Amino acid sequence: MRKASKLISLLLTAAMAGTLLAGCGNSGSSGSGSGSAGTAADSAAQTQVQEEGGLDTSEEVELVMYVISNEPAKQQELTDNMNKLFKEKLNCTLKINYIGWAEYANKYPLLFSSGEAFDMAYTATWLNYSALAKKGAFMNLDDLWPTYAPKNYAMQSETAKQQATIDGHYYCVPTLLATYSAYGPMFRTDILDGTDWDGKMESFEDMEEYMDLVKANRPEFEPLDMYSSGSEMDDLYMWNNGVYSLKGSSNDFLFIDPMEENPKIFTYYEYEKTPEFLEMMNRWNEKGFFSKSALSDTDSDKTKNGKAALKVHNVDTFTGLVIDKPEYSFDYANLVKDVSNMAFTQDAMVISNTSKHPERALALWELITTDREAFDVFFYGIEGVSYELNDKGEVKTLDPDNYAASAMWAARTTELNRDGIGTPDRTIELKKEWDAYIKDGVGSQKYRSFVLDTSSIETEYAACQNVHQQYWWPLELGYTEPVSGLKEYQEKMEAAGIEKVREVLQQQLDAYIAGLGQ
Repeated sequence: MRKASKLISLLLTAAMAGTLLAGCGNSGSSGSGSGSAGTAADSAAQTQVQEEGGLDTSEEVELVMYVISNEPAKQQELTDNMNKLFKEKLNCTLKINYIGWAEYANKYPLLFSSGEAFDMAYTATWLNYSALAKKGAFMNLDDLWPTYAPKNYAMQSETAKQQATIDGHYYCVPTLLATYSAYGPMFRTDILDGTDWDGKMESFEDMEEYMDLVKANRPEFEPLDMYSSGSEMDDLYMWNNGVYSLKGSSNDFLFIDPMEENPKIFTYYEYEKTPEFLEMMNRWNEKGFFSKSALSDTDSDKTKNGKAALKVHNVDTFTGLVIDKPEYSFDYANLVKDVSNMAFTQDAMVISNTSKHPERALALWELITTDREAFDVFFYGIEGVSYELNDKGEVKTLDPDNYAASAMWAARTTELNRDGIGTPDRTIELKKEWDAYIKDGVGSQKYRSFVLDTSSIETEYAACQNVHQQYWWPLELGYTEPVSGLKEYQEKMEAAGIEKVREVLQQQLDAYIAGLGQ
């Protein structure tokens, strides 16, 4: 699927660019355990910690954490440095084990069935968090989380806690970083200087007018950045009309109206505005807004490299473009009608069922995610060596051949985020708008905790995905005649088993909605 690899790519890009986050100031939740066991200092510290949360820090322990990434060449230097602080604060040290990108697909699942004793690990929706939790890979955190990481627990939204819940129990600590479903065009504003463009970008009509002007005045640019992953204009069109993708991300073929009390699942050929969308895309194809061979084009950096004028994606991609290309002038418009938070479990931390020190592990997680000093030393490393800050507190990774921001992306928090040096004010303004708009349990936010279980319809669901890519992708790009192409798409989807898929997922959705009222 076109989005799985993009997610991983975005994570890597964000980590390397330094446009990542930092924690919130609090360092007094646990007493110091430094000094030898049995001393008066140890006894006093232990008593203090026990009074505050029942945590005994009198014995020094080494905690083991697994992350997914290739280990930076000089990571041990950063780990040794952070452990000085962790030893002082919680009388523990942290060993970080890396599972490389080339091997994670096989090694990550085996990690939880090997019997190896370790404490913490990165997890995510794309790493099958739910399935692994159901298999008993992770420790139940119902009591541990609020007891040993109470500030982290209190900062979590109800939506995040709901997403962490599997079969009625907490099995992960989600990220405290808010990300958003906002999507839209990022576009060059400098290339139309001297034309009569009014600067508006609030609709698909505005996009078309902009691309018409690019085509007429700047023929060296492709008006629309399109390549082999397929168009995301279909996703944006549906979201612009207030529709929610059932799986919560792009490249879906099943949708609901999130404002309905008991929404029913529908697909493209049942949606009344689909013919209008296909006519628009057919017109854009005829106008030459993108290549006739876009689906075989592997260049995903045309906008970044000055070859294309407009690209559709999220605000973080826009931010990266502005930071990477200060010589260009970009602006961004969100066209999603009902913005919600992306799943907080797309980055999360789990305690292994084999952990011998779950209490200390959660106390350390509390420290990292609520203390500025601890977060910076854990996530960014050593100031002046692995990263630098400007006078606004924005961050830049130094010497990327040897250092990188932490691959434990779940540690990031919105409150302590350090924006990358050069982050545009536009990004900050938009995120504030979305934070003010989003409400737990309202609109698409209500469905962010719904997770598809396709285990009983694996064959049919996979067949529908294949049909969708084979027949819908060329149809949405105007390569296929709109009316006959949509009819053929419907016939192929029905033959693939979409009605069985819909029936099973509708039952799951109905049960999810019923459970919200309990």
